[in-house]
Amino acid sequence: MINTPKLTGLISASFTPMHPDGSIHYERIKDFADYVIASECVNGVFICGTTGESASLTTAEREKIAETWISHAGGRLKIIVHVGGTSICQSEELARHAQDIGASAIASIAPFFFKPASIEDLVQYFRPIAAAANRLPFYYYNMPSISGVSLPVPEFLKRGAQVIPTLRGVKFTHNNLMEMQQCVQLNNGEFDILHGFDEILITGLSIGVKGAVGSTYNYIPQIYKGIMQAMQRNDIAEARRLQYESVKILDVVIRHGGGVRGGKALMKLAGIDCGQCRLPISPVSDEEMEDIKKELQNTTFFNITNNRI
Repeated sequence: MINTPKLTGLISASFTPMHPDGSIHYERIKDFADYVIASECVNGVFICGTTGESASLTTAEREKIAETWISHAGGRLKIIVHVGGTSICQSEELARHAQDIGASAIASIAPFFFKPASIEDLVQYFRPIAAAANRLPFYYYNMPSISGVSLPVPEFLKRGAQVIPTLRGVKFTHNNLMEMQQCVQLNNGEFDILHGFDEILITGLSIGVKGAVGSTYNYIPQIYKGIMQAMQRNDIAEARRLQYESVKILDVVIRHGGGVRGGKALMKLAGIDCGQCRLPISPVSDEEMEDIKKELQNTTFFNITNNRI
């Protein structure tokens, strides 16, 4: 395995800012980065993932987004570049580019059109992608709800470690907590297992997870930092209270299209307008935004975000 420090703490899954015409608002990335850093809660960003609408972006756009993040925040945040997609050639190109511009690590989801049928297929698919950035840690982005690939992750780690020297761990965006615990314990904690479901962070921490990637860490990271600190001092009651605060906010997000569509709306309310999503994700109307504001009044969202504006 590549000898790099473990990824720990909160990693925000960044949105991709867009202009009204759907083009990328690269200048807004600088404001976004400053905002995330100012929270003093986040250790890094996971760019061009699901939250970043990677499947709706061109290769050139993904490369320029990575360049912008690294040029502005690379010295202040770890930058994990998601290079996954449906084309191994595109992923190799994105991996090479990420290494060339100084990314901290790369990650890739399993291909979600033509899918690997076995662990060996998945390993062989990732092998050349990781090799294209052979000085960077490689993370498998496990998200069966998007990829449709539900192969056993502990088996992937065991086999992958034999032929992918840069394999460092998994972004585990799945609610199979038995499998997550098996990954955490594998080889005496050899791998980084990054928790991927914001609404149940407390459960991942309870089984030994040390790092997490999430979209709501962009606008309410204080809640999650509080959960992590409470768990570290064995204050379960406080961790539960804070987790439920996040659940109330996430309930609003989910009612309005989930972490990408609803999340961009909340990001705007928090002070950083990342625009609308690209089609086929429908835009949030002014009327719907007013509904979101009303629903958030019953949460701590505005108390938290107003402290940062």
